[in-house]
Formats: sequence, C-alpha cells, structure tokens
Amino acid sequence: MAQTREAAIVGIHEYPLRVAPGVSALQIKAASASKALEDAGISWQDVDAVYDTGSHQNIGGLGISEYLGLNPRLIDNTSVGGTSYEFQAHHAATMIAAGKANVALLTYGSTAHSDRRAIGTAGATGQGSPTPFNNMEDPWGMTLISGYGMVKARHMHQYGTTNEQFAEISVATRYHAMRNPEAVKAMTALEFVGVNEITTQDVLDSRMIAWPLHLLECCMVSDGGGAVVIASKEVAKNCKKSPVWIIGGAEATKYRENGGDITVSAGAQSGPRAFEDAGVSPNEIDVLMAYDSFSITVMCMIEDLGFCKKGEGGDYVSQGILKFDQKGGPALNTDGGGLSSNHPGERGIFLLLEATRQMRGESTSQVDGAKLAVAVGNGGQLGARHATSPTILAAD
Repeated sequence: MAQTREAAIVGIHEYPLRVAPGVSALQIKAASASKALEDAGISWQDVDAVYDTGSHQNIGGLGISEYLGLNPRLIDNTSVGGTSYEFQAHHAATMIAAGKANVALLTYGSTAHSDRRAIGTAGATGQGSPTPFNNMEDPWGMTLISGYGMVKARHMHQYGTTNEQFAEISVATRYHAMRNPEAVKAMTALEFVGVNEITTQDVLDSRMIAWPLHLLECCMVSDGGGAVVIASKEVAKNCKKSPVWIIGGAEATKYRENGGDITVSAGAQSGPRAFEDAGVSPNEIDVLMAYDSFSITVMCMIEDLGFCKKGEGGDYVSQGILKFDQKGGPALNTDGGGLSSNHPGERGIFLLLEATRQMRGESTSQVDGAKLAVAVGNGGQLGARHATSPTILAAD
C-alpha cells in the first residue's frame, strides 16, 4: 500500500516536572498546549479540533475548549486508558485527511503523584465509582499489578521466558533515561534508590512487588503531561519545524474470554492493520515507543506487533538490540519510558512526543538516521479488558 501523508505532528511539548505540587492537571494541560503551539508556530485561533479524554478534573472536550478559549468545529473525547492518545492521533489524522479539520490539539495533564493515587495497588479495574465490572471483580482481592504479574507468570510458563530476559527491558530503558536530564530529575525527585544505569542483576535483586514482577519492572507514579499539535499538510508546510507524518494507525480491544490466551494483547489485531495502513513492515522501524507500565507489557507489544514471533520475545530482547546505539532492531523507549522517566497514569501521549523527537533528530538518545517510529499504547489491563493502538510516524 502506498503511503499517504495528509496529516502531521507539527508541535509538541512535554511538561518538565514529574513532581508538581500545587499545580492542577488543567494548568499542566494549558501550559503544555501553549508551548506546543509555540513549537509549531501556530496560534490558538487556528485550532479547530480538540481531543481530550475527559478524565482529568472532570472536564472533557467541551470544558477544556472553554478553559483554553477555543471554538472547535470538532471535539473527540475518546477515553481508553493509556492508549487514548494513539486512538486520538489516529482519529485526528483521519478527520484532517477528510477535510473536517485543519489543526487538532491533544492535551494531557495529571497530578497522580501529588494526589497519592493508588494506581497499581487499587482494585483490578482501577475504577473508584461503581461500574458493571468492578462490583464483580474488585472485591476478590486482585490488584491491577497482580493482574500483570499473572500475565508475566503465564508467559514464563508457556514460552520459557526468563526473569533475566524480562530484565533486559528495564536495563535498556534506564540506559536511555540516564541520557535524558528530565528523566534523571524525575528519578531524583521521586527518590529512586540509585539514579544510575542498572544491570540485569540489579533488576533481579530489586524487591518483589507482585510475583514475578520486581520493583524495577514496574513503572513509576509521577505528575506530568504534555500536548501534541496535528495539522493538515497545507498547514504543516508553513510550520516552524519539519513535519512528522502520521502514516498509519489502527485500534483494537480485547477482553477476558474462556480459553483465551492472556499473553496475547489486542496489538495482535491492531498491529498488522497499522503496518498495512502505513505500507511498511516491522523490520523497517527504527524506534519503538511501547507502553511500559510493566516489563510484560513491552514483551507482549514486541511480539504482537510482529517484531518477532509469539513466544520468542525473550530471545529477541536478549540480543542487545534495544539500546539506541545498537543495531539489529528498533531502539526501545528512548526517553526512559514509564519505568524510568514518567508515568502519570496514562502515558500514551509521551510515546507520541518521544517518537516525534526521534523523527526530528531531537532525542537525548537519538537513533542515527531514524526515519520510522511506532508509538503503541496499551490502555486498561493486559490479560483482561484493554485496548491497543499503534501509530506509525515517518520523518519528513
């Protein structure tokens, strides 16, 4: 399939603080939006599409439009957890290509750390108010993190994957984090024990959180946010920086099912569709920004998107190809990821931000000659109900 280049990311900003007491989620969103528009060279008046999950301070697309003084002709409140922003980027690119909008603004802000939210240790559904699901699931004691531990245990049993192999994911992301000043500042502010590069043994020696997941396989809980500006090709040609084209994307959901394989994510459905949409294959990708709530999430994304066969992820990551200065496969989470840079609760927007930096040549762990990147989010709970959406980006 021939590539189409109708919509591009033209402006980005990542809120620099991971611990931001006294600042609201809306203030983070507004500050990030202002900086992203400045990065693009676009005015507030040019924004005619607003994308918002509606989950921050109970203000959705209508509220955020008023807060920012916008009058959009299109509002999208798609909310599917951590991959909401990949869904939204796909939607924005589709609507822009159809001529329904010219400039879309995606914003995210969260004060999860300052609010002391029990994200991974709350009920399995992560829902505080009653839903058709949590009344049947949360009372039985499983937390969100234990659900991920169960998927990792199954992967190890089913495919023989080892703890040492899973540890390679944490080692690579920390390697990149130590080259990112904002990630180093985050780990320092969050009082990490050892703000330094780590080894496989360091991961295995870190305390067990939910067997078989060790501490260094689990994401941090931080504050933070960011914004992304997506524009039509006509607008993009007049922006400050080279456009980063959205050339493909797809969406899929998966639920618990009798006889289902909990090690298979919804990415097994959306991955092939996204690559077909983009007209590229996994072996052409230079950078993989994969949602790293836990090491098992990354392992499943690598396999299900087709970078290797199912069950061969352990051998794949053990080749030493995940670091930005190695060859043989895409560099993984070059900003440091949720494991070592930030994770305010819904990390999908940061995948788009770092993938864009890589396509611009602006990353602190820049892959030489990077031309193609995949940002793949995973929202909900792996092994249970969740959504997975890859967005494929190309340098100009």
